[in-house]
Amino acid sequence: MASALLLINLHSRQGKQNFHRIQSYLEELGIQLLTKSSEHPQQIPQLIHHHHKEVDFVIIGGGDGTFNSAITPLLETQLPLGIIPLGTANDLARTLDIPFNLQKACEIIAQGKKQMIDVGKVNDQYFFNVASIGLSVAITNQLTKNVKRRWGVLAYAVTACKVLLRSRPFSAKIHHQGKVIKVKTVQIAIGNGRFYGGGMTITHDAEIHDQRLDLYSLETKHWWEIINLLPSFWLGRYPQNKVRLLEGKEFLIETRKPHSINTDGEIITKTPAKFEVITQGLNVFTP
Repeated sequence: MASALLLINLHSRQGKQNFHRIQSYLEELGIQLLTKSSEHPQQIPQLIHHHHKEVDFVIIGGGDGTFNSAITPLLETQLPLGIIPLGTANDLARTLDIPFNLQKACEIIAQGKKQMIDVGKVNDQYFFNVASIGLSVAITNQLTKNVKRRWGVLAYAVTACKVLLRSRPFSAKIHHQGKVIKVKTVQIAIGNGRFYGGGMTITHDAEIHDQRLDLYSLETKHWWEIINLLPSFWLGRYPQNKVRLLEGKEFLIETRKPHSINTDGEIITKTPAKFEVITQGLNVFTP
C-alpha cells in the first residue's frame, strides 16, 4: 500500500471544511496517510523534511501560495507531489488539468500517473506559475483575505480595476540572449506554467513542462488601453504594438530602484532579478 504525507492548509479558502472529507476519500482509495494539518504554509517545509523518509509521496491541499511553499523541500527530497486545489485561484491545478472537484482530484493521485514538470526560479526563490513586477504586486498588496472570501476568483478582477486607475509605467532593462532591451512598462510577467491570477494566461502555448520561460511586458501608456487588452489576458494572444513577448531559459531584469516581485501570489524578492528555469525539476500526479 502506498503511503503519503497529507498536508492541508487549514487557512486556505476551502481547507478547514474539507479536511476530513479529503482524508476519507484518500483512505477509501487505498492510500495510507500520515496526516499533518498546517495552520501556515511556512510550516510545510519543516513537515516535509521531518517525515520524508516515512512516505512514498506528499499530498498537499491548499492554494497556489501553499504549493509554492513546498517547492524547496520537494526539490531536495524528490518526493512526488499530489495536488488538492483548495485555494481561490488554483492556477497550478488549472495548468495541470487537475479538477477542482475534490473527489476527482483524489482519484487522480490514486491512479498513480505522474509527470515531470519545470520549476521557475527568481533570485533564490522558486515558483510554479508566474513571477511578475508592476501591476500584479499592487494587486497582491490590496488583495485581502476578506476580499478573496467574499468574491472568490473574481477578487482578482475587482482589485485589478481599483489598481489600474493609479498605475504608472516604470523603466526596466531586460537582458535576454545577449541583448539588453530597454522598456517602459506597467507590468513584466515571467511564466513557468500557463495560468496566473485566477485563469489569465501568460501565453497561449505555454506548458509547465516545455523547459522554457515566457515573458510579457505590458507597454501601454494609459490605463484605459489595458481594458481593451482584457480578452488577450484570458486567451494568451496579444497585439504586438502593446505587449512585448519573449521566451528563453534565462532573463535578467534591472530597474533604477528596487521593485518588488510577486511569485505565485506572494511578494518575496526584488529587482535586480535573475530568472531561470529548472527543467523537469519535480514529479507531480496528473490526469
